[in-house]
Amino acid sequence: MALPNIFTKGVSEQLITRLNNLTHETQPKWGTMDVTQMLAHCNVTYEMTYEDKHKKPSGFTKLMLKLFVKGIVINEKPYKKNSRTGSMFLITDKRVFENEKNRLIAYLNKTVELGENYFDGKESMSFGVLNKTEWNNQFYKHLDHHFTQFGI
Repeated sequence: MALPNIFTKGVSEQLITRLNNLTHETQPKWGTMDVTQMLAHCNVTYEMTYEDKHKKPSGFTKLMLKLFVKGIVINEKPYKKNSRTGSMFLITDKRVFENEKNRLIAYLNKTVELGENYFDGKESMSFGVLNKTEWNNQFYKHLDHHFTQFGI
């Protein structure tokens, strides 16, 4: 079963509608992140894609990511609740809810503007070259997982 195509305006707008149902007081159904940490956590995927903000994994670490994590991230199977996350995705500092929400909306809009062809064959910082379906699955599945975590 194919995941919704995050590169289309309709799917992106659906995600933004869900996102707009969050408030700074929204509580998770599971897990330890608060809503602002979750938004910042979701932004990391896009920071790694669009910005030179995070350290690239070393050769050995990248090999381990490709062997053991890539398949979980890019397939269509939903993530399990309370799954472990990579260290660069852990948000421990204070963030501002509206800033994180607006950054995520901007990243979603940028992803639609660039379109799926931009991503087909683009190298992922952690997993090497991915095709457009793998990029889609990575983006959509992660957001859907955390939006479901927060009841949206």
